Amino acid sequence: MASITKQKSGCRTIQFVGAGRRRKSIRLGKVSQRQAEAFKFRVEQLIAAQRSAVPVDAETSAWLAKLDDEMANRLAAVGLIPSRKKKGQANLGPFLDGYMKRRTDVKPATKEVWRQVMLNLKNFFGVDRALESITEGDAEDFKLFLIGEKLASTTVHKRLQFTRMFFRDAKRRGLIFENPFLEVKAKAVNLKDRHRFISREETDRIMAVCDPTWRTIVGLARYGGLRCPSEVLSLRWELVDWEHDRMVADSPKTEHHPGGQQRVVPIFPELRPILEEAFELAEPGAEFVVGGNYRAAAMGEKGWMNCNLRTQFERLIRRAGLTPWPRLLHNLRASRETELAAEFPLHVVTRWLGNTPRIAMKHYLQVTEDDFARAAGKATASPESPASDAKPTAPARNPAATDAPQRKDSPQAGTPRTERYPGDHGAAEPTGNQSGDPGSDPARDRNRPVQRAAECGAVALQNAVQSAHAGGCQESTAQSKTPVVTGVYANPDKRSQPRSRPKDGEDRIRTCGGLSPSRI
Repeated sequence: MASITKQKSGCRTIQFVGAGRRRKSIRLGKVSQRQAEAFKFRVEQLIAAQRSAVPVDAETSAWLAKLDDEMANRLAAVGLIPSRKKKGQANLGPFLDGYMKRRTDVKPATKEVWRQVMLNLKNFFGVDRALESITEGDAEDFKLFLIGEKLASTTVHKRLQFTRMFFRDAKRRGLIFENPFLEVKAKAVNLKDRHRFISREETDRIMAVCDPTWRTIVGLARYGGLRCPSEVLSLRWELVDWEHDRMVADSPKTEHHPGGQQRVVPIFPELRPILEEAFELAEPGAEFVVGGNYRAAAMGEKGWMNCNLRTQFERLIRRAGLTPWPRLLHNLRASRETELAAEFPLHVVTRWLGNTPRIAMKHYLQVTEDDFARAAGKATASPESPASDAKPTAPARNPAATDAPQRKDSPQAGTPRTERYPGDHGAAEPTGNQSGDPGSDPARDRNRPVQRAAECGAVALQNAVQSAHAGGCQESTAQSKTPVVTGVYANPDKRSQPRSRPKDGEDRIRTCGGLSPSRI
């Protein structure tokens, strides 16, 4: 696509056919052939990106960023890159303000979150800092600045993510050649570490110290599964259908998605008395279920923004004698979805709560102590913490284990005295309760006939086999040299060799004719 020409003076020029099929030239001056070839390769990369209308690759962007102004202006003169004079006029403060005004496609609450990130950028770099002067090292220093502000790891992760978005827009507009924040990232905390199942006992303790307004807020989040504060504060009385036990929840968070503006949620039995109490205490003509000034504080000029419920909720938790948990309001809703998922199909639960099965599995559903109790066939216990936080306990002793016969070579404490049945060849039966109780164990007495029948049946079977070989059979009392296989070597070199030992003494094995010795 491009060629190199050399003049008599030793200067080299790169020529190519640009837009409108016009030949254009870039003078390189007196450079070596190898340098000219390297420059020609970058020019061809820029031409290919321009013709295909795609961004240039990262290596070419880095090369452009290090190019001196004189050569950059020559590339700009032939239309391969934007003029650096225009780029140099873009400072951080005006660019961020313009970006905020251009984004008319997001909600006011989202812009409020962006405004916090932009404030961090302006405070660290300064509003007059040129965008092109921000390097990857500066971006790494900004990350350390956020960490030094004692922000949560998830918050640092999100703010760096928004910063990459801002500078990606600047690159697309030709204000910078590379995004200095492209590789600057912070690892968010493991979401499983922030999960916390809020039991019903804990919820009751909290609601006992709440006023009627906060009882409604906690009840809608914990037993209704509504997003708090957005859906809780947006619920209206006219959308509560008492007759059919359901309500329609407005969702400011998902209203921009098709079909996400509203959803139908059942009035669960745990929630109904809370709503009835709120209805009795509501002022005549009240529009929203949750009264007070919380909703007014959450509304901005262009719609829903947000409000702070966390501070007061922490006070209520401590007043109830509990310790605040991570993601205070989110875990109320997650606990409800976990309960419902154990009772109803997941697609039904996610339809009620307004998320997807994938999001529910990642951010909401938890493993509780009730799950372990049901798996063990025991009565369910009300969990006060997720199962991942529970400490293992010693397994409960099985009462039936005391009925099993004990080995003579490994006596245990409390081994019962035994006596043999006549002709049972060593079968033993426990006689009496050795724990000090003169009475008998009903479970053991009930199982004793079955055990004795099984033992006697085995003896009868053995006698029948011996009788079947009468006449042609003889009892050998000679000392046996036949090795008895007892195991296999663990050494891999001798894996196929059986480990055997000769059996001393008389091997009283009954043989029949030419049959090989075997154990009965």
